[in-house]
Amino acid sequence: MSVTVYVEGGGDSAELKGQCRKGFQKLLAKAGFDGRLPKVVACGPRNRAFRNFERALRNDDGYPILLVDSEDPVAAADGSDASPSGAWRHLERRDGWTRPSRAKDDQAQLMVTTMETWLLADRQTLIACFPAMNASALPPDADLESRRKPDVTAALRNATQSSSKGRYHKGKHSFDLLSRIKPKELKSRLPHFRRFVETLDARLSSA
Repeated sequence: MSVTVYVEGGGDSAELKGQCRKGFQKLLAKAGFDGRLPKVVACGPRNRAFRNFERALRNDDGYPILLVDSEDPVAAADGSDASPSGAWRHLERRDGWTRPSRAKDDQAQLMVTTMETWLLADRQTLIACFPAMNASALPPDADLESRRKPDVTAALRNATQSSSKGRYHKGKHSFDLLSRIKPKELKSRLPHFRRFVETLDARLSSA
């Protein structure tokens, strides 16, 4: 059985969707999946990602996994209230998405609270990619998943505005950065990223 990740990202641009797909594939290859990569589909807006996931589920199209920004903080992935179904509860509360009857708990995965949180988790790579940035403007790298999405985005833009590369821009920089960050840094700081990797490892091993 093949595994396909339907990810939020890339907007409506075919070029950006291609960059999004490649960014995730490179990150996952470094996370230990080189040679057994899941298929990554960059869906653009989050609602479209959910619709594409639902369609794949109905059509028995391998093992689909939904990956979207949580937008808001959620229960800690390692906590007692953080069984995998916690992701579905969060998506139902926030987006009104009812878990499909055929969907398993681990088929909902979250970037908490946004993909940019992943970029902040590897401070060393971020600083290397934005020469002369103001690293002191970045939030501490502890409890990153508790930080609100607007605060994460603002911190990243403010810290990089003095960089010789220019201020961080979602389309211009995000997916190249995604391809460069180190999964081990994300796993050590982001419980929901760790859950995502563990789910892929289990499902790809049985695929």
